[in-house]
Amino acid sequence: MNSKIKKFNNKKYLTIFIIISAVGINSLISLLMGYWSYSWLPIQASEAANYVDNLFAFETTIGTFIFLGCTGTMAWILIFNRAPKYDESNGQPLEGNVKLEVIWTIIPLILVLAIATYATKVNYKLENLGSKTKYNFGQEAPFVEEKKPFDFGPIDVISRQWNWEFIYPNGIHSSELHLPINKRTNFRLITDDVIHSFYIPAFRLKQDIIPGSVITYSLTPTRKGVFRLRDAMFSGAYFSQNQTNVIVESEDIFNKWINETVKKELQNGLNPAGRLYDKRLKNGNRGWATVEPAPAPKVQDVGLEDRPHDG
Repeated sequence: MNSKIKKFNNKKYLTIFIIISAVGINSLISLLMGYWSYSWLPIQASEAANYVDNLFAFETTIGTFIFLGCTGTMAWILIFNRAPKYDESNGQPLEGNVKLEVIWTIIPLILVLAIATYATKVNYKLENLGSKTKYNFGQEAPFVEEKKPFDFGPIDVISRQWNWEFIYPNGIHSSELHLPINKRTNFRLITDDVIHSFYIPAFRLKQDIIPGSVITYSLTPTRKGVFRLRDAMFSGAYFSQNQTNVIVESEDIFNKWINETVKKELQNGLNPAGRLYDKRLKNGNRGWATVEPAPAPKVQDVGLEDRPHDG
């Protein structure tokens, strides 16, 4: 009798040791995955980037722990709890285990609340999104100035199928977005046709641009360089061409660019979609149906379509 009790206790302790070891290994791998997740993302170039990356690493850590916990349990059962060969009977149903039901309800609830709380905290910390003003689509967008404090702006960001135009407070028009470093800049996001999305991966920020609405938005670039603005909302046939550069520079260089550009004459801006559409027409207008791209915007600074960028 004593030998059976001793054998049972040894098995119990072994089971506890295996569970604790598995949880420890799972935790270590999960933390490593969270640490490695920073290297999967573009370079950080805005005030928001660090907060967003920390949230992503946090979610990656939790996701890895859950994934390995579930797959590890299934692997253990497949390897060590397999039914004997030719045994086609059903296993014992797991019913009435209140403790287990409470555990698998409480733990996911805590994890979901932790992620939601962290994400909400990050969102309040950034406070990028401002007011949104409606207007009749097709009419001139009304001027709306953001009430929150900002260092520069507002810059009108006008999206079209398929080009971008930026209008600065002093009336400068450009095809590339120039920003002063470490200055909170305010934007008025406007679309001339369908829904688009203002997305700069290096800034970790994305905001949809809704037809018939002027949306105010703010961000603070923290790294000098050339970064890519991409339309993250599918907007038609030449959607992939709806990109341009965001140039972050020192305040002196930015002011110099402003003073030089304001003296230039208007000319056709960047419009790669229009060039592709003209090529299509020359080839007989064959292929899928598409709308004609919007004309190239009239700008003082055209920029460089093939300018090398950092991310």
